[in-house]
Amino acid sequence: MSMANFFQILGGLGLFIYGIKLMSDSLQDLAGDRLRQLISSLTSTPVKGVLIGTLVTILIQSSSGTTVMAVSFVQAGLMTLKQAVGVIMGANVGTTVTAQMIAFKIKDFALPIVGIGMILAVFGKTKKQKYLGNGMVGFGLLFLGMTNMEQSMSFLRGRKDIFLAFGHNPLLGILAGTGLTMLVQSSSATIGLTIAMAVQGLLPLDSAIPILMGDNLGTTITAILASLGASRSAKQAAAGHVLFNLIGVCIFLAAMPLYKHIVVSTSGDIARQIANAHTIFNVTNTLIFLPFTSAFVALIRKIIPSDVDEQLSGPQYLDPKLLSASPAAAADAVRKEVLRLGHITLTMLEDVRKGFVNNDPKMIQQVNQTEKIVNEMTHRIAAYASELWERHISSDLSQVLSSYINGLGDIERIGDHAQNLIEMYEFKLEHKLSFSGTGMTEFLEMYGLVHRSLTLSLEAVEEEDLAKAHEVIDVLEEQVDDMEQKLRKNHIHRLNEGNCTPSAGVVFIDILSNFERIGDHAHNLALIVKDMKRLHKKGV
Repeated sequence: MSMANFFQILGGLGLFIYGIKLMSDSLQDLAGDRLRQLISSLTSTPVKGVLIGTLVTILIQSSSGTTVMAVSFVQAGLMTLKQAVGVIMGANVGTTVTAQMIAFKIKDFALPIVGIGMILAVFGKTKKQKYLGNGMVGFGLLFLGMTNMEQSMSFLRGRKDIFLAFGHNPLLGILAGTGLTMLVQSSSATIGLTIAMAVQGLLPLDSAIPILMGDNLGTTITAILASLGASRSAKQAAAGHVLFNLIGVCIFLAAMPLYKHIVVSTSGDIARQIANAHTIFNVTNTLIFLPFTSAFVALIRKIIPSDVDEQLSGPQYLDPKLLSASPAAAADAVRKEVLRLGHITLTMLEDVRKGFVNNDPKMIQQVNQTEKIVNEMTHRIAAYASELWERHISSDLSQVLSSYINGLGDIERIGDHAQNLIEMYEFKLEHKLSFSGTGMTEFLEMYGLVHRSLTLSLEAVEEEDLAKAHEVIDVLEEQVDDMEQKLRKNHIHRLNEGNCTPSAGVVFIDILSNFERIGDHAHNLALIVKDMKRLHKKGV
């Protein structure tokens, strides 16, 4: 092989991989926040997991990316192992779309596609036109890369014996496919090379099929790398990917004559046959495993037992791997972490109530410690969001992220007000102050209204429920303000009547003020839902 051949293969492979990446980025930009919603819709149903895994892989054009997301979600507690297995199955199905696309004979149109894409990307008037243009450029580069790879293989025509050995000994082909995929970190690239060699007459179907099987094994390296240093549950998800493909390879090796016969009957074109072989392998393997998902999960847990003592500390959803795997998934992780922090501040508010109502001094330390956690978590979430902003994300996704970070600021302030309230309880305790029976009743009345407002706003954001958001914005916000003014007047009246000491009175007024501010921040949180709905109407 001459240096010219080597550089032509390398350049063709580079164009191919870059084309896929450019298409992936553009599709994610076009999908915008809808990809976040898709990822958020994960359920415990394996069939839905397969469908979601398939769709996400088609959108991001990377089964490895989807698998890394699944491993990261399990690590973060975002997804159960059973859900992850379904998504991984779907990722294997979704990656077959790339192979089918490669098999189309549209290489002659690659340059016109790149040209039209460039015009849209540079001169497009809207963001969607620019995203579409970038996607078309990536699509065209993919086929230009294929053309270069095919042309560079001509020097191997005198060494067909090398590739015929893969047909005589499938294990060699499997090892070759595995090693190549692990090396280039792209199963699509391995398939592209395989089709390129087959089109040049270098690789018969008998030899190509084992390479495809190895390709499916090699792609599991990404999940393995993602699980290194992660939790036991993440390692289980990675093991699930390896076992799923390994058992599938064993099944198809045993049924090789029938498998080859079915593939040959699907098309007379070698490129299409290879693409169909890839599709048949992954779809059939998924259909075989799907009814036995629970048993398969049990097998994984037997091989890698769960750690019952394993507990996540700090942020649970902010996996750095998601930043590269999918910006939309990372934005959704921010949303979930912000909501989790919101519920932590809600427990702070409940601890404040226990301190005042039960006269429990232990709540002072508990609230103060929780406030430190809230501050630390706020910094971690903000830093993660900043890193995400530095990545390639669409302006629409940036707006979504901005809404969540604004909500993060409100939640952090709620934590501050909860700490202020517990400090007032501490002052009351140290100075042996007491509230009248009426004062305590009013305290609980105000607490109940603010607690409901914060609870409902968090539910509204989590469910993107506009009706709940409007209840907070249009009803509870006004009720909190009215109650604060009413109770303030009542308290001044009690002071004038001599039914309350001035020191206790100052504390009570400060309590009302902090409750009212918490109500304001709950109102701001509910506004996030309106932002989301407005973005959805724009087609984000």
